[in-house]
Amino acid sequence: MKTIHLAPGYRLELVASEPLVQDPIALDFGPDGRMYIIEMPGFMPDESGKDSREPTGRIVLLEDTNNDGRMDKRTVFLDGLVLPRALKVLERGVLVGEPPNLWLARDTDGDGKADTKEKLNDSYGRAEGNLEHNANSLLWGMDNWIYTSEHDWYYRFKNGKFEAKQTLSRGQWGASMDDAGRIYRNWNEQPLFVDAVPANYFMRNPNLVRTRGAYEELIGRKDTATWPIRPTRGVNRGYRDGVLRSDGTITTYSAAGSPVIFRGDQLPKEVQGNAFITDSTGNLVHRLIISDDGSGRLSARDAYKQGEFVASTDERFRPVNLAGGPDGTLYIVDMYRGVVQDGQYQTDYLRDYIKQRKLELPVGLGRIYRVVHETTKREAVPALNKETTTKLVEMLSHPNGWRRDMAQQLIVERGDKSVAPALNELALKAADYRTKLHALWALDGLEAIEPATVTQALSDSSPDVRTAAIRISERWLKDPKHAVAAAVLKMQEEKNYSVLRQLAASLGTLPPAARFKPLSDLLEKWGADPILVDVIISGLSGQETEMLNQVLKGKPLKDATEMLAGAISKARNPAATQKLLDLAADAKRESEQRLAILRGVDFGLSPSGRSGGGRPATLGGGAAAIPVAATAPGRPPAVPPMAFSREPAALTALLKDSSTDLATIAKRIASRVTWPGKPDLPPEVAKLTPDEEKRFAAGRDVYNQICAACHQPDGLGKEKIAAPLVQSKYVTGSAVLPIRILIAGKEGAIGLMPPPALSDDQIAAVLTYIRREWGHTASAVAAADVKEIRGMTASRKVPWTEADLDKVPLGFGPPRQTQ
Repeated sequence: MKTIHLAPGYRLELVASEPLVQDPIALDFGPDGRMYIIEMPGFMPDESGKDSREPTGRIVLLEDTNNDGRMDKRTVFLDGLVLPRALKVLERGVLVGEPPNLWLARDTDGDGKADTKEKLNDSYGRAEGNLEHNANSLLWGMDNWIYTSEHDWYYRFKNGKFEAKQTLSRGQWGASMDDAGRIYRNWNEQPLFVDAVPANYFMRNPNLVRTRGAYEELIGRKDTATWPIRPTRGVNRGYRDGVLRSDGTITTYSAAGSPVIFRGDQLPKEVQGNAFITDSTGNLVHRLIISDDGSGRLSARDAYKQGEFVASTDERFRPVNLAGGPDGTLYIVDMYRGVVQDGQYQTDYLRDYIKQRKLELPVGLGRIYRVVHETTKREAVPALNKETTTKLVEMLSHPNGWRRDMAQQLIVERGDKSVAPALNELALKAADYRTKLHALWALDGLEAIEPATVTQALSDSSPDVRTAAIRISERWLKDPKHAVAAAVLKMQEEKNYSVLRQLAASLGTLPPAARFKPLSDLLEKWGADPILVDVIISGLSGQETEMLNQVLKGKPLKDATEMLAGAISKARNPAATQKLLDLAADAKRESEQRLAILRGVDFGLSPSGRSGGGRPATLGGGAAAIPVAATAPGRPPAVPPMAFSREPAALTALLKDSSTDLATIAKRIASRVTWPGKPDLPPEVAKLTPDEEKRFAAGRDVYNQICAACHQPDGLGKEKIAAPLVQSKYVTGSAVLPIRILIAGKEGAIGLMPPPALSDDQIAAVLTYIRREWGHTASAVAAADVKEIRGMTASRKVPWTEADLDKVPLGFGPPRQTQ
């Protein structure tokens, strides 16, 4: 512990260490205050560089039997698991995420060991998915839904029954919640994102081309930095310029994960509501201060100019998870090992570093720490499971967020509606807005919420309470004549962005005839906010054309015009798209309006904006819906082109327009549509031979097992994680490029795609698959081709960059200097 340094006034207390805890990756506290830990001995267990798929994973229960603050008893609650990734302790049992299964394990006789294991769901990630990109986290949110990370489902127990609902996949490792119930996540190179609006709203309109509001970036890469206190050359891309400072420390995040919004009461107020982020490769825990600009818009900044909240000089200090505790402090899960980079993702540079430093072994170690301050007062761990439901209602006023959360969870789990009057009293009269929020959501979870309570909460002084009340009011909005609906409609003069965004989302649940005008009014007034734009369009399914016509009559709203036109064209209705092209070709219109309409059509017709995939676009965090490059000449697009019954005169005119911008966009659109007699129609696609068909089928299996978690089953990629494969020049062009990429890996703006350690046959198969799937028509790839390229590039030890690949000759043959 002498190697670990903290901000002034703070210190660590050792809670548990090996052999009591081994290879820990996450923890959760039960209602009784006991600690449950996921142990993952299957992660990089030896020098092979491969993760173990043996059933060695387990959930252990740690107890402090003498109340001295250190764990002294270990019980294996559940074992025989393959790389378990998430747990949530409930009163009814323990939820365990072991891809692809979500289990409910129960200890029925009180011995600390699970006696039963019930499968609740079999789509919690992928059994063969790569370790760094798979479903994780089980966070009980304030709205009583259980949230995940890097997974497109979330869950709840309603009236004793388990429910699963699809959502947008966001984050990479970990999820957290603030006092208002907003959900936070991150990914390994960017520390903090928030769902400014619950992501489920974006699922209701399949024609969205953007989802601003879900996964909003709170701090840009250029605005944050990491400051390790030891050289951290053992990072995957330490060989690249700019990754390390001259002293060998990483300049920014390499393994950001487990964001936790601290909501405890035993650390100073200065850190309450702050975000804490682990970075195991930097041997540190970073602190971010989250701020509201006064109008409901959030941002974050580094807490220290050139420093960290926690940092160590020990290379094996590997903080991989954080958690707030029942005692009001912050807990750190330290996996304590030399290697924390999944073998599949290791560069040759890192492999050499690991061998030089002899970091492969030992494994089987681990520590749990408690962060305390010189002002921290030790509190007894509560046993909320033994409290009456009435007592739990009182606990909703506790200053420690963990206790409030657990009390609400238990109230909802028990389903005891006898406490509804007490909850109602708190919802309306509590002095603390946080107590009001918990009471409102507990009433909602019990199905005991009353219209009068919601109506009064709509005018609460706290914007967070007003936001929650609007969302809860949706159960009555199906009837626009209901008194609650009338009260919600009166809130259009609201000024707070958080409230306005929720208002826009909830108004979309009104019947179509009743929702159009209030949404139109909001769009006219607040159309400069891209989050409001996307939330409004999410609730306008089937009414986008009507809304666009309304927008075009008023003041210029460039962003709203683009997104509405995108949604209309994404529906792939030729007649509706033709009308958009007519509008864009109208020279009497302002040039910016014409450009906005045409950009929208471009977005909607691009592969990433197509409507047939069953999921909306997942672009958030400030990203725009950028269409991929236009289809190469002579090759059909990866989705069927939109077919017009005759040549679209408006498009032809736009192709000849004097405006370079209009003509350029029109050219892209022309590559995605067709009509009778269109010149340069693509040639007929040659059929695969029987052997190539077998290779294609084998490649599909390889893709689904190894690639789909990142690049997605539809090949459209995942925002900030993996590039789209659909229409990628590296997929549909010369096979020499993707072969090189799969042998040595590739890095670029998104990050590193490491070599997946596939055989020649596997590479040939998976490339044959992606070169002929999703409408692609490129040639099959033979194992002999892969073998040839592997021999030509045997000396290459670093991943390819786009600049390198641009220099590669596009044919097979003898080696050259550009290999």
